Amino acid sequence: MLKRIFATTLAVVFLMSTVACTSLVEENPDEVTTAGEVTEATTAAAEATTEATTVTTEATTVTTEEPEPDIRTVTLLCAGDNLIHSSIYNQAHRRAKANGDEDGYDFDYVYASIESYLEDVDIAILNQETIVTDELEPSDYPNFCSPGDLGRKMVSLGFNVMSIGNNHVLDRGETGLLATLNFWKEQDEVICYGAYESEEDMNNIRTMEVDGITFAFLGYTEHTNGLYLPSNTECWVIRVTDANMDLIEEQVRYADSIADVVVVSVHYGTEVSNELSTLQKTFTPKLVEWGADLIIGTQAHTVETMEYIDKPDGGQAFVFYGLGNLVSAMADPLAMVGILGKFEVTKNMDTGEVTIENVRAIPIITQYGYNYSNIHIEPYVTYTDDLLSAHGCSGFTQDTIDKVLSYIPEEYLSIE
Repeated sequence: MLKRIFATTLAVVFLMSTVACTSLVEENPDEVTTAGEVTEATTAAAEATTEATTVTTEATTVTTEEPEPDIRTVTLLCAGDNLIHSSIYNQAHRRAKANGDEDGYDFDYVYASIESYLEDVDIAILNQETIVTDELEPSDYPNFCSPGDLGRKMVSLGFNVMSIGNNHVLDRGETGLLATLNFWKEQDEVICYGAYESEEDMNNIRTMEVDGITFAFLGYTEHTNGLYLPSNTECWVIRVTDANMDLIEEQVRYADSIADVVVVSVHYGTEVSNELSTLQKTFTPKLVEWGADLIIGTQAHTVETMEYIDKPDGGQAFVFYGLGNLVSAMADPLAMVGILGKFEVTKNMDTGEVTIENVRAIPIITQYGYNYSNIHIEPYVTYTDDLLSAHGCSGFTQDTIDKVLSYIPEEYLSIE
């Protein structure tokens, strides 16, 4: 009897416990998490973590890209003999008087057609064949002297580097040399080289820095038309002679040590000849061996060839053997055709490598009429048959132009 009562009691207790538990579950259904729900939450968290890790990895990859190399480019132009005969400066004087300037010289007409070629140029180098000064009266062949207005016009055009080491630099003696040196010193931001007022001045190698690239300028001449400075002078003009080879080598090597680009202007070659002289063939490689990067040849008064020359350090130098005339009143048909040399110098600022690229030889024509009237420069790209037929130079024909241009390698000839 007691056993039956105890068993019944246990049954009642068990039933009440079950009801209580069921009641609890029904009253708080949102607070219960099953095993399946825990698994889904864990998986979602893992996926989120994986996604975040992936994004972080991608961001890290972007920041490790190599930076672009620092490449600088400088544009240069070089022009040949600016040979100012009396017909040119007298013409300029008449134009100035017509504009009310009784004492001046207006050279605008002579150079108007080439202004556009200098607009985008950083360095423009000119062989100023005649001395320029306000101190002396202008004079013609064989002892040239040009008015100061000529020099100021060249500066306003954009020429900022003047090479004066040529065969006419002593045409008016030591007085004329000092006068032209004084004139160029007075022109703001213009470098003048090739003749010097003293040994100290000669040893002060001219340099110019453009966008982190340093250029050095040296100038030499084959001769000075038999004219010499007095024995007691302090002035210097360096001729290309055996006696001066050690001095020239020393200067070029020193310039190479202080500059990225060594520019050497040399007045050499046979006048009014498109063929190279023996001196041009033998002296030019020496300059490259010593460290020259760019050789600018003048004196021939007509166009000669051009080329790259391998340097000892593995790079390449470039030489214009003869640019011809920028303008003149010469009478030889070959002297009517010249070129503007235009090119770029690039430097990798990270490696120091310097190259001369995109070399262009742009033909120009010296145009004048009967009795040397209306002398001016015409770009060949705009040259017409009418201009050619009206040219005052006897024997100047299209065949003449074609012959001169044939000396320019095809890869450099640029009709623009």
